[in-house]
Amino acid sequence: MGKIINISRREFCKSSAVLGGSLVLAFYAPGCSRKAEELATAKPFVPNAFIRIAPDESVTVIVNKSEMGQGVYTSLPMLVGEELEVDWAKVSFEPAPVDHVYDHTQWGPMQGTGGSTSIRSCWEQFRKAGATARVMLERAAAKTWKVDPADCMAERGFVINRKTGKKISFGKLVDEAAKQTPPEKVELKDSSEFDILGTAKKRLDTPDKVNGRALFGIDVNQEGMLTAVVARPPVFGGKIKSFDDKKAKAVHGVKEVVRIDRGVAVVADHFWPAKLGRDALEIEWDEGPLASLDSVAQGAEYAKIAETPGTVATDRGDVKKALSGAAKKIDAVYEFPYLAHAPMEPLNCVADVRADSCEIWVGTQMQTLDRDAAAAATGLPEDKVKLHTTYLGGGFGRRAVGDSHFVKEAVQVSMAVKKPVKVIWTREDDIKGGYYRPRSYHKLSGGLDTDGKFVALNHRMVNQSIVKGTPFEGLIKDGIDHTSVEGAFDTPYDIPNLFVDSHMAPAGVPVLWWRSVGHSATAFVKECFVDEMAALAGKDPYLFRRELLAKHPRQQALLDLVTEKAGWNKPATEGSHKGIAIHESFGSIVAQIAEVSVDGTGRIKVHKVVCAIDCGKTVNPDTIKAQMEGGIIFGLTAALYGKITFNDGRVVQGNFDDYEMLRIDGTPEIEVHIMESDESVGGVGEPGVPPIAPAVANAVFAARGVRLRQLPFATNLLRS
Repeated sequence: MGKIINISRREFCKSSAVLGGSLVLAFYAPGCSRKAEELATAKPFVPNAFIRIAPDESVTVIVNKSEMGQGVYTSLPMLVGEELEVDWAKVSFEPAPVDHVYDHTQWGPMQGTGGSTSIRSCWEQFRKAGATARVMLERAAAKTWKVDPADCMAERGFVINRKTGKKISFGKLVDEAAKQTPPEKVELKDSSEFDILGTAKKRLDTPDKVNGRALFGIDVNQEGMLTAVVARPPVFGGKIKSFDDKKAKAVHGVKEVVRIDRGVAVVADHFWPAKLGRDALEIEWDEGPLASLDSVAQGAEYAKIAETPGTVATDRGDVKKALSGAAKKIDAVYEFPYLAHAPMEPLNCVADVRADSCEIWVGTQMQTLDRDAAAAATGLPEDKVKLHTTYLGGGFGRRAVGDSHFVKEAVQVSMAVKKPVKVIWTREDDIKGGYYRPRSYHKLSGGLDTDGKFVALNHRMVNQSIVKGTPFEGLIKDGIDHTSVEGAFDTPYDIPNLFVDSHMAPAGVPVLWWRSVGHSATAFVKECFVDEMAALAGKDPYLFRRELLAKHPRQQALLDLVTEKAGWNKPATEGSHKGIAIHESFGSIVAQIAEVSVDGTGRIKVHKVVCAIDCGKTVNPDTIKAQMEGGIIFGLTAALYGKITFNDGRVVQGNFDDYEMLRIDGTPEIEVHIMESDESVGGVGEPGVPPIAPAVANAVFAARGVRLRQLPFATNLLRS
């Protein structure tokens, strides 16, 4: 990952400076720092990236997004490299420190990673940074040669004199370039001129991940560091009545037992004695109001709520009238369980709190929130809290939690023992620890006219809000949590009479965004129900969708591509059947066709998935394909196996034996096709997830004539 840079705010905010013989370029974002506030009249999208060009020709891009497998440590440097006209072989990266100049361009005063926004939020920002550096280098060469800057052109790490053919490398220009005034405006390339963007580049972070040099949060070690494991309430909302730590302290290696806000931490030399000490604790809990929480009863409660009107998200036409006059109708209920994120690396954090400072090492998606939480917990000013972003062994939203609980735990334990401490969550802690994708219930009614056209849809949903009571509560507008209704209230299907309303279910179970957020449920409902309507109309599911998307040629074109590549009109492999789904999310459109068989016991086997994506302009096709493959596996795992249930207030599942992952022998062949597009750049980290579950469910219907309306599929074998 490279060393973590630590420079003062004053040093960082200089527009250009020579540090150690390197050209350092900083770019400001309006409203993100004192300097930026002074430049309040500046135009939007002013670059805030940080570039370092050394005399040895190396170009380092400081990346303000978290690397959790999605490839930002390569794709974001590609944005800079394209406009900088860099020799790609000389490019490396470093993670950004936490500073407002690195704030997310779309989220406001916050540094973070999520919502498939890394490329979308940095597309212009990083390219302008590269272009600005290029112009300064060209001007430096012109000054060196005493020629007109218009005669100088950067190309692959050199500046070339157009008239004489002379060239000088970037590294030899750093001193003179540092003296140049950054241009107020730069011209960016047209996509037809791209040399780096749109080409497959090997991941810059792969070598260190292969040789073991990459530093994940769980790898961090500090001198004198202890390890802690925390006993947390077995029921969400529970509290400690009393505890006896004698047996825990008797475990060899245990140093201290301390009470913190979320439970009791056992601190030891290493993980295993800390874990054994935690197991030996005797704790009496006040289990609180959720002590009797039961999944079956909760399901009945959701169904009862769905019988009453909710808050209106969309009201178009006259649904009641259209349904009452429909030639054919279908009523359907779809249900989804809570889901854990289950990243490969469970939560962890290292904190070293001292009298006048706090230092944190953590794999996080929300640097600013976590830094601020540590500052609040310690009472230290923000500039005395230093947060190092490590690699993340998976995130999927779990490391983007608003209350920063896993960071605060480490900070509180370190404060108590006055030493650096690594708090480690076990797999069971992680799966039972909450912040799930919300459970949800969807009740639909749809109608066709005499020509078999989809004329009316009524869609009511019940689920917990993932943002209510969090720093992101502003996403609730007019009583609607848009993360719940996304993909439903804004469906692209041309249904003349559409009514969508929503209930916020009672809170209690901690919930959070889960890869693809609300789309993971609404895409399933939308695409399965459209398939049901196609069958009711006696029409081909592909052609039925195509007709409904007449006002959306991009979606039509993607449907055409995926059906062509999957051989939709050709027979499937003997014993298999095909199902189709298409969904737009996070600025990208993804269509998938799953080839599925169902054996005599009802066991589902997914043999092949053909995926097509239109994500607008592309950066690294290899990354796009990898993200589609990962999204399909992630979504298929949830569709087949994923389920968090409660009994007596406790989470039933605890590890990968009862919260199953898709294994290699169950993983289908995956084929990904990228639609050529010059549309605005879209996200790719999440859009591959939503279509896979409905594509499989629709294939099962083609195979057996059975509609799957509850997830997961494989835990309840189909009945003939």
